[in-house]
Amino acid sequence: MAEEETAKNEELETKVEVTEANTEADAPETTTEKATAKAGKRSAKSLKEAEEKVQKEERKESGDTSPLNEEEATIKRGPAPKVRPLIERRGKAYRKAAEQLEVGKLYTFAEAMELAGKTSTTKFDATVELHVNLNVDPRQADQNVRATVALPHGTGKTIRVAVFAPADQHEVAKKAGADIVGEDDFLKQLEKEQLDFDVLISTPQLMPKLGKYARMLGPRGLMPNPKSGTVTTKVAEAVKQAKAGRVEYRVDKQGIVHLGVGKASFDSAKLLENAKAFVDSLNGVRPASIKGGYIKSITASSTMGPGIKIDPTSL
Repeated sequence: MAEEETAKNEELETKVEVTEANTEADAPETTTEKATAKAGKRSAKSLKEAEEKVQKEERKESGDTSPLNEEEATIKRGPAPKVRPLIERRGKAYRKAAEQLEVGKLYTFAEAMELAGKTSTTKFDATVELHVNLNVDPRQADQNVRATVALPHGTGKTIRVAVFAPADQHEVAKKAGADIVGEDDFLKQLEKEQLDFDVLISTPQLMPKLGKYARMLGPRGLMPNPKSGTVTTKVAEAVKQAKAGRVEYRVDKQGIVHLGVGKASFDSAKLLENAKAFVDSLNGVRPASIKGGYIKSITASSTMGPGIKIDPTSL
């Protein structure tokens, strides 16, 4: 009997040992790695990218520029690209015109207006433009320079004027030289986006009707504005001024005013008078909050022609 009990005890001990071994084998392995998700910041891909970013920052701080792996080390690097000067990347006509200008020289207005016509590189009658860099901050309401100027000799461009006014002023506007005159029929043209005009003049009482089309007219610079003289009760006078060469200018986000002061076919005397009228107008609307210099620099150029730097004090 004692031998049978001993045998049973040994058999039970063996079964217990086998059970414990199986339990240990089925238990999940414990690792020190962070738990990962299928997606998001805890995904394996995101964790790997974050680790690589940290390594990259450490290498940058230590100034280590050695390749990260053997593949990068075996890539053959070509010679550094040679960047040609800007003048060499221009066309032949431009380079030939630029030869007439002296690098670094500030020209007088009279010299610049004469050179602007000579350095025109286009086959068509190019526009002579003035680009005036102002010491203003356009983000400030009182420094957002905007005005109109009547150029003595016009811009050289045929101006098409539209008048949006009541019926009793249509005949007066037509006699003054307006190309398009109307009220309700003019709104129908706007509905079809027919913008066959360069300047739009409106009377104050009809301005609310144009509010619907502000998003279409505003970006094109066609929305009437009291500051530019295009919202007025004196329709005939406004039409004559627009036809005679009254143009609007406004400072851009970089603090620069751009305006065409004539055509390359104008003689230098006409261009000079137009340029003088523009600069005088610009000085007349100088913001009171500006301290120090107002005009930083002035550059003249014809369409697609080289820039001519001008001495602002030469007028």
